Amino acid sequence: MHHVLFICAQNRLRSPTAEQVFADWPGIETESAGIGNGADTPVSPELLARADLVFVMEKSHLNKLRRKFRAHLNGKRLICLDIPDDYDYMDPVLIQLLQRKVPRFLPVPRR
Repeated sequence: MHHVLFICAQNRLRSPTAEQVFADWPGIETESAGIGNGADTPVSPELLARADLVFVMEKSHLNKLRRKFRAHLNGKRLICLDIPDDYDYMDPVLIQLLQRKVPRFLPVPRR
């Protein structure tokens, strides 16, 4: 089982949407967190320890993650999706973007 962590700023819109969209993807477990101050679920060393694959929504999130958690990122695959903070939770356009950008990095579902 692969553990996938989605990160945005506050863990209120983009990363929880991604967590939901891919929750039923075969062979993975999803979680989400925020890198900003006051995030609903803040990024933690424990979340990073569980993650095999980490998606961030913006380059600034990647930079903050590397600054704050460098010691916890060894061996982690980090992917920036370049999705700006322009969408509401479960926004259909956001879901389409996620469905276009994320699957190529996930394990291929077995049939």
